[in-house]
Amino acid sequence: MLKIENLHVSYGGIQALRGISLEVPDGKIVTLIGANGAGKSTTLRTITGLVKASSGSIQWNGEELLGKSIDKIVGSGIAMSPEGRRVFADMSVVENLRIGAYLRTDKAEIEKDVQWVYSLFPRLEERSWQLAGTLSGGEQQMLAVGRALMSRPKLMMLDEPSLGLAPLVVQDIFSIIREINKQGVTVLLIEQNANMALKIADLAYVLETGNITMSGTGAELLADEKVREAYLGKNG
Repeated sequence: MLKIENLHVSYGGIQALRGISLEVPDGKIVTLIGANGAGKSTTLRTITGLVKASSGSIQWNGEELLGKSIDKIVGSGIAMSPEGRRVFADMSVVENLRIGAYLRTDKAEIEKDVQWVYSLFPRLEERSWQLAGTLSGGEQQMLAVGRALMSRPKLMMLDEPSLGLAPLVVQDIFSIIREINKQGVTVLLIEQNANMALKIADLAYVLETGNITMSGTGAELLADEKVREAYLGKNG
């Protein structure tokens, strides 16, 4: 389980997170929803060690993560698919995937996991030697998720996986998130498409200007009038 308690993060005098607390239980899909600038990406970046916290605690299976190096955090079973995909454009699909396993030495198992990623994303197998920079936006998102899976994470964090994608591709991505979770990976999802995120989430939190203002099951927040008005539009 991931447990965040009273986490404060500041950037140059601006408080990005103001003492947030949340839990990501093993085997669940948990989503953070909120407007741009609410602190969602900051939360993920602090968990991975890319951003330093001012105070608070982030515990992963009882072990404190704050102060640990990024490679130690990844090695403990946490991976992130970043916002904007950030694939290595001049490298092939399969080379991008293998980079995701850079901390691993079990070569035979790495190749098995490449095949596992291909089973989740058949389009990546079709394009295995194609340069990542020539893929469509949806294919690059699939590659970013696949690359993160190559570290064999216990917790997968996804930052805006549907951003800029066509609706049909978004459906595909969310189906894959469900499938990854079914195969035993805990998921922490940040997503502006609140409707889709809440539909697949076991637990959900609303983040507003660095504060968690609501929490509940995905279904509870999906049905909440304030959430519907603020994040789902008049038609929900």
